[in-house]
Amino acid sequence: MTGLTVTEVYAIGAPIVLAMIFAEALISNWQNRKYYKREDTYCTVGLLAGNIVMAFAIKGLVLAFHFYLYQFRIFDFANTIPLWAMWILTFIMIDLVFYVYHRMSHRTRFLWAIHLSHHSSEEMNFAVSFRQAWFGPISKIPFFMTLPLLGFDPTIIAVAGVMSTLWGIVGHTQIVDKLGPLEWVFNTPSHHRVHHGSNKQYIDKNYGNLLIIWDRMFGTFEPEEEPVTFGLVNNVNTFNPAKITFMAWSSMIEDIKNKNDFSEMLNAIFGPPNTHIKNKG
Repeated sequence: MTGLTVTEVYAIGAPIVLAMIFAEALISNWQNRKYYKREDTYCTVGLLAGNIVMAFAIKGLVLAFHFYLYQFRIFDFANTIPLWAMWILTFIMIDLVFYVYHRMSHRTRFLWAIHLSHHSSEEMNFAVSFRQAWFGPISKIPFFMTLPLLGFDPTIIAVAGVMSTLWGIVGHTQIVDKLGPLEWVFNTPSHHRVHHGSNKQYIDKNYGNLLIIWDRMFGTFEPEEEPVTFGLVNNVNTFNPAKITFMAWSSMIEDIKNKNDFSEMLNAIFGPPNTHIKNKG
């Protein structure tokens, strides 16, 4: 017995998220801050649509793959710890795996080519959290497959993963200030604003989703001090979701073609990304 289902989590979470976006848009207009731009929001919808199509296309296969891997689990948590402890541990481990995946998505070029889509907005609002990469669901597979191998129940992983994703939405806003003692443990809106900043000291910081403790432990934490400039170092200058999705891939392929040495080709794929990418039209 694992409790909530993925469908139930979405049924509870969706109205809350829509209410959050509506309230933020009202506050934005009332304070004349213009947190929402029409073209940017349309672009987010386009990126989200592709992400949803991909997620639904592989969702069943991924869950089946997790159940297959679960047969070879290293630890039998289901029979050694209480269900409530299993849930807590699953949340913690999902967040740790996400931290590793997220950090590598910023520091490995072919993963950055996928993840760039999420950072392509120069705005910061709840809707930006839905600015998800078309190939994101595929890129996560090699990382999260470790959880069923370790012994975490695939059903709990699926439900806890959705709940963690919903928390991730909360961080994408400018209307919430710092949250006192919570700043030490959780990835708050203040911490996540830093992650979306192109300010020099903010680049590649605060990778956590639910918790900020990993960033504090592994040296990637940066507090929000000066005002955040959202977006990339050099922004994409387009609202076309297809261009945003493939521009970094095009740049990477061109670099590979110009390399004569095999090791240089590998570095062009697996080395650090060129975060200074510019839109070519």
